[in-house]
Amino acid sequence: MNFLLSIAFVICWSSGFIGAKLGAGSASAVTILMWRFLPLAVILIVVAAVSRASWRGLAVRDVARQAMIGTLSQSGYLLTVYYAIQLGVSSGTTALIDGVQPLVAGALAGPLLHQYVSRRQWLGLCLGVSGVAIVTLADAAVGTGVAWWAYLIPFLGMLSLVAATFLESRSRTRVAPTVSLTVHCATSAVIFTALAVSAGAARPPVELSFWAAIIWLVALSTFGGYGLYWLILRRSGVTKVNTLMFLMAPVTAVWGALMFGETFGPQTALGLAVGLAAVVIVHRGDTSSMRVRAREADDAARPAKHGA
Repeated sequence: MNFLLSIAFVICWSSGFIGAKLGAGSASAVTILMWRFLPLAVILIVVAAVSRASWRGLAVRDVARQAMIGTLSQSGYLLTVYYAIQLGVSSGTTALIDGVQPLVAGALAGPLLHQYVSRRQWLGLCLGVSGVAIVTLADAAVGTGVAWWAYLIPFLGMLSLVAATFLESRSRTRVAPTVSLTVHCATSAVIFTALAVSAGAARPPVELSFWAAIIWLVALSTFGGYGLYWLILRRSGVTKVNTLMFLMAPVTAVWGALMFGETFGPQTALGLAVGLAAVVIVHRGDTSSMRVRAREADDAARPAKHGA
């Protein structure tokens, strides 16, 4: 089940870069994001008003924390991704830059969350970064004429998502996925609507491609990508869910090559293989460390039982 969830998560999350590319030709970033979240937020709020069971017991502080998480994980992250693609950065390159997120999250998991990160997991994380670097160099060698500073924008989004991940992990209150998704989408709807109105870009275009991109983003990216992200985070922890982010870059590169004719050569294929190897190493390292800790806990408990 976890394996199937991981596959679905990689596909759905990668679809967000492709959807942004689909809509970039017909509207600005804030217009796409406004109409991606505004109708969705209205529907989710209506559903929440009808079914209140999941909201019982939640304090105002819990809702405020979820609003902050939504601001970081959706508004901050998506605005930078869409803006970079609007400036001409390819969908594959944007995903590649976001691929450094697992290294940052893995390095901070120990001191911030007191989670055990084994040597084997660190090896996998470093190997994954190598795979990302391989594909990044291949993409940069093509030369698209994009300003150099445009490639720095996705880094801000990556840091925003890392901050949201740790804020969620440090929360002591368990919030139902339907509740967190509603708060996140409502927060994003308010932020992006305000930005679009202030920029005079609130009116949606009439092109069919725009609405096709909106449906794509809502169905695959929001419900699939973000829903599975938080589900896997709660089941498997920060290190494992962020290791899957290594796969976003090569998968998006393949997808972009097939749909938009973006460059995909032997060097990109090599990066894909290295990224897959990194995921296998980290997942096995995590399983092995759990077994070791279980044996240590059992050994520690035996003397107590014998003495009693």
